[in-house]
Amino acid sequence: MIVSVNWLKDYVDIDVPVKEFCDRMIMSGSNIETCTEIGTGISGVKVGRIDKIEKHPDADKLVVCGINIGEENLLQVVTGAGNIFEGAFVPVAVHGSVIPGPLHGQPKTEGGVKITRGKLRGVESDGMLCSAQELGFDDKVAPMFSKDGIWILPGNWDEQLGQDFAECLALEDSVVDFEITPNRPDCLSMLGMAREAAATFGKTVRYPDTECEKAGENAADYIRVSVRSELCKRYTARVIRDVKIGQSPWWMQKRLMAAGMRPINNMVDITNFVMLEYGQPLHAFDIRSLAGGEIIVDTAKEGEHFTTLDGTERTLHADNLMINDAEKPVAVAGVMGGLNSEIVEDTDTVVIESANFLGSSVRLTAKALGMRTEASGRYEKGIDPNLCSAAADRVCKLVEMLGCGRVLDGSVDVYPNPEKAPTVMARVSRINKVLGTDISREQMVSYFNGLEMKVEGEGDEMYITPPTVRQDLLEEVDYVEEVARMYGYDNLPMTLPDTSSAAPFPKDWDLRELARVTLCGMGANEIQTYSFSNDKVLDQCRIDQDSWERNFVRMINPMGEDTSALRTILTPGMLEVLGRNYARNIEAVRAYEIGNTFMKNLLEPDGLPDESCNLSIGCYGEKENFFTLKGIVCALLDKMGIGELTFVTESEYGLYHPGRCARIMTRDRNGDDTELGIMGELHPDVAENFGIGTRAYCAELFFDLILTLSDREVQYRHPPKYPATSRDMALIVDEDLEVGKIEAAVKEMEAGILEDIRLFDVYRGEQVGRGKKSVAFSLTYRNNDRTLTDEEADRAHAEVVEMLKERFHAVLRD
Repeated sequence: MIVSVNWLKDYVDIDVPVKEFCDRMIMSGSNIETCTEIGTGISGVKVGRIDKIEKHPDADKLVVCGINIGEENLLQVVTGAGNIFEGAFVPVAVHGSVIPGPLHGQPKTEGGVKITRGKLRGVESDGMLCSAQELGFDDKVAPMFSKDGIWILPGNWDEQLGQDFAECLALEDSVVDFEITPNRPDCLSMLGMAREAAATFGKTVRYPDTECEKAGENAADYIRVSVRSELCKRYTARVIRDVKIGQSPWWMQKRLMAAGMRPINNMVDITNFVMLEYGQPLHAFDIRSLAGGEIIVDTAKEGEHFTTLDGTERTLHADNLMINDAEKPVAVAGVMGGLNSEIVEDTDTVVIESANFLGSSVRLTAKALGMRTEASGRYEKGIDPNLCSAAADRVCKLVEMLGCGRVLDGSVDVYPNPEKAPTVMARVSRINKVLGTDISREQMVSYFNGLEMKVEGEGDEMYITPPTVRQDLLEEVDYVEEVARMYGYDNLPMTLPDTSSAAPFPKDWDLRELARVTLCGMGANEIQTYSFSNDKVLDQCRIDQDSWERNFVRMINPMGEDTSALRTILTPGMLEVLGRNYARNIEAVRAYEIGNTFMKNLLEPDGLPDESCNLSIGCYGEKENFFTLKGIVCALLDKMGIGELTFVTESEYGLYHPGRCARIMTRDRNGDDTELGIMGELHPDVAENFGIGTRAYCAELFFDLILTLSDREVQYRHPPKYPATSRDMALIVDEDLEVGKIEAAVKEMEAGILEDIRLFDVYRGEQVGRGKKSVAFSLTYRNNDRTLTDEEADRAHAEVVEMLKERFHAVLRD
C-alpha cells in the first residue's frame, strides 16, 4: 500500500519526522518496503499562463509562446508541444532553473538538468515549458490531460503567477510503501493506515465528511437492483444527475499521483480516490447503457462473450459473477466494467456501484479471464461489506464538493445478511504469559480502544468486539498479537522456554533414516531424481504395454513430453543416473533412492492418485554381481526387521535378464507369502538403451510394505551353554533347482539338533556336467541340554542328506 504522508495527515495528526514515523510504524507491526521523497530536485520553475501562441516562422512543428509569469513583459518560449492552448496554466523553467529530468527522452542525470536560454531554429527561447515527467513524476501517473505533452494545471492559478512552482503546488511529499500481509486487507486503504498510525502515536482518526445536501429526487426512482447469487454479499447503488466531465482539482490529482495512479477525469478520479481512501472498489455506469434502469447481479452464461473497458473481448464461464442490466452483462463483478457502459463526455446521469463480492469468486474470475486490477486485488483478500454505504456516500460528497453533478437522495441497498464482528474472550493472564510481559488490564484496554475496539467484562477476562473491517480477529491469539505490536516488538523481553523436548520421529521417518544409514554404510550414495516419467522411458525399460507400471497419472499442463506423467516406479530414474555416470567414465557406482511413486486410482479415476513410497538400489562395477546386490538387500531388510526372505526366480519381467532376476518374498503376519520387490541383472537391451556398457544390477522394493511388516523388537535369548558342531556337504542338483527350496526343505525337518544351514559355494563346470550345478552348504548342529557327540551329529546329518536325495534327486559330491 503506497501511502502519501501528506495525505495521511488529512486523517490523523502526525507531527514527527518521516524517519521516526517509519520506525515506529514498523515496531507496531506495519512493515515498510521503501520510503521515498517526491517533488524534490526542482528549483527556479515558476507558475505561468500562456497568453499568446504564434506559429514559428521556420518550423512547422514549433510554436512561439508568450508566457505570463507575473512580470511586465511576457516570457518568450519556443515549444513543440501539441496540447497547449491560450489561457493554459503551465510550469515554466526559466533561465538558470533546475529540473529532475529526464529531458527530451534522455536518461535522468544525478543533480538534475539546468535550463538555459537559447535559440530554436533561429528564434530566442528564454526557458522551457515542462511536462510532469520532466519534473520527476513517473510516466504512468502523469495526468491524462497532460500525457505526452506539457503539464496543464487544472483550475485558475492567476494569483500564483510567477510563484515557485514546487512550493505553490506543495509538490514535496514523502511516500511510504507498506508491505500489507494477506490477513490485513483493511490496511489497503488510507483510512486503514490512518487507524494504524493513530493507534501507534496515540491520536484520533478524523473520518471524511459523507453528508450530502437534500436533492428532492430519490435514487430508487431511477434504478432497481436485484441480487440473484450468494457470491454477492451486498450491493449499494447511488445516482448522480447533471454530470459534468472535466479535470479534477489539483489537490485530488496530487493525492492520486502520489499513490501511483494517473488522474483521468473528475468522475473516474473520484471513484479511484475513494477506493484508495476506504479500500472499497467502486464503479460508475452511464445510466443510459442500463437497459430497463435495472441492475441484476448473477452468474454468466457459459461461453458468453463480453468486451471489457480495456477493449478486449472475453469468453465468460458459468461461475463468473456478472453485473447485468435487463438485457445484457455490463461489468465483470469485482474486476472490470464493460465497454458498453463506460462514462463518456456527454454522460448526464451516473449510477455509482459500491458492492461486496466473495473474494474467492473474484479471484477465480480474474484468473480465468486473465485480468488483475486494483479492485480484484482488494476483493480477493476480503473487504468489509459495511464499507459499501459509507464509500458510496463519500463519492457523492466529493461530487458535490467538486460541483460536477447533483446527488439524488437515498440509495438502493441490497444487504440481506448484515455482517457483525464476533466478540472474543481474551484473558489478561494468557496474553502476559505468551508475551512474557506484565502489562496491566488497563493498558491492554487502552491499546484495544486505540484500535477502535469495544472491550467489556471484568477482571482477567476481556470480551472484545473489533470493528467489522478487522476480519482477521477471530481467536484469543489474534488479540495477543495486537497487544504485542501496540506494546512494541522492541520492548518485548527476551525469554527462553522453560523446557525443551524433541518431538519423536514417526516410525516411517525413523525407518527411512535407518535405511539411509544402512545403505550408506554399505557404500551406496543417495540420489534424488525427478518425479516425472513417460511412456517412452518405460519402452526403454521393456515394460509391457498392459502392465500396471503404465497406469500413469497424466499431467494436465506438462512442461514437455518427457514430464507428461508422474512416475510409477523408481528404477528408470536410477538407470538414467547409472548411464550418466558410466558415460563420464565412473568405474563403479552403488546408489539408492527413497522416493514417492504415484498411480491412478482405478476405483475413483477423478479422485486423488494413490501415492506410495519405494526404494531402489542400483550398481555396476568390477566387484558387483547378482549376489552382492542380494547381500545388500538381505542386510537392509534384516536391519529393518524383515526375516525369512525367499527369492523366487523371475524370467518374464522384461527389465531384467531372464534367469538372473528374482522376486523378493516374505511371510506376513498371517503367514501368507508377500512380495517385497524385485531385483536382478539388467537385460542387455535395457542397459544399452540407457547407455550402460557393462553389467548392471538393480532392485526396487515397496518401502511402504516394508514399513508395515517391519518388526524390530529384540527378544533376549540365553547364549548357548553347550558347544555346536558343523558338517559341510556339496550336492550336485539340477541347474534350475532354486537353492532357497533346498534350505526351506532342510529347515522344515523335525531334526531337533539342526540349528542352521548356510550356502557358501555354487559351482558350475565340466566336473558336474551340463544342466547341473554344485551347491555347498554348512550345517550347524547343537543340543541345548548336553554336549553333542559326533555320532549324534553324523546320524542327523545323514538323515538330511538322505531327505535331499529323495526329494530333489541330489547327489552327494565327492
